[in-house]
Amino acid sequence: MANGLKLKAQNSFEGFENLFSIPKNYVVHHTDQVLKINGNLTENAWQKAAWTTDFVDIEGSLKPLPKLQTRVKMLWNDSTLFIAAELKEPQIWATQMHHDDIIYKDNDFEIFIDPDNNTHQYFEIEINAINKIFDLFMPKPYRNGGDALISWDAAGLKSGVEIIGTLNNPKDTDKGWTVEMAIPLKDLRMGFPVKVPEEGAIWRINFSRVEWGTRVAGDKNIKLKDASGRDLPEHNWVWSPQGVINMHYPERFGYLQFTRKTDAVFTMPFSEEQKKYLWLIYYRQKQYLQKNGTYAQNLAELKMERGARVGERENILQMDASAKQFTATIKAEGSAAISINDEGLIQILKSKS
Repeated sequence: MANGLKLKAQNSFEGFENLFSIPKNYVVHHTDQVLKINGNLTENAWQKAAWTTDFVDIEGSLKPLPKLQTRVKMLWNDSTLFIAAELKEPQIWATQMHHDDIIYKDNDFEIFIDPDNNTHQYFEIEINAINKIFDLFMPKPYRNGGDALISWDAAGLKSGVEIIGTLNNPKDTDKGWTVEMAIPLKDLRMGFPVKVPEEGAIWRINFSRVEWGTRVAGDKNIKLKDASGRDLPEHNWVWSPQGVINMHYPERFGYLQFTRKTDAVFTMPFSEEQKKYLWLIYYRQKQYLQKNGTYAQNLAELKMERGARVGERENILQMDASAKQFTATIKAEGSAAISINDEGLIQILKSKS
């Protein structure tokens, strides 16, 4: 029975492979050093912090590797998450001059943070080469009817940019720019007290680099256009591949594991492996809704079994559905049940006593 369940489970992911590649992970180390947030990364604490792997295309292996290197490193203390980024760039330019301008109209660096790892209530911060910020809060993803709260500001955010070259001067060749941010943990909560991450706590995080194709026209860098005069699509390069051209799939963000230990190693929680089956139900339900105008009423209509083997443990899947809503759960013996609904909200369910 176990082998049969495993085979069927593997086959059931067919067609969605790009959404089930394993997200990247980063173990972020605690620091007591006071950092000057100016974009210069020569301080001892930064020198000890590891770089992430280089960014790839947002669709991952479906597209070629980016032509320019981007990478990130992180640190934290009890009040702050520190993020540094290095972006190689031969032509550094920026035009957005004010806070909450649409920064991604420029080449930019973007941060997406989901502290609760439930795909709702997450945060986005964008920065360009002149250190202008666009920050917003997402109550839920756009795909689920979410609307960006642009009035939200990371009130205590400190940021700095260092340019290795010259800004808005296409006559020379630049090397790149570096970003440094100090994001207060209290700014990454909405209506709740700040929580200092416990040892091994896991958040979801991803980073994006928007890079426009340009040409030199006089003393400016001009975006490349198509035959009708519209800007050609931008490149989207990311740390952990989303598998789709959309940063607002929070379940596809990478993993950020907090530690105070020098030898900590990332460990994938069992619950994250379980959630794959909930997301398979979610994607299949959305596909079914698009085709039939209603959600499937049971797992069989989605060509899924009630049993799912995660590692060496058997799990039971259940689903309740109406025409326009559904809730699904997965549970293994000895573990809390986990649920997902039609808006992609993940919840750990408390056992009834």
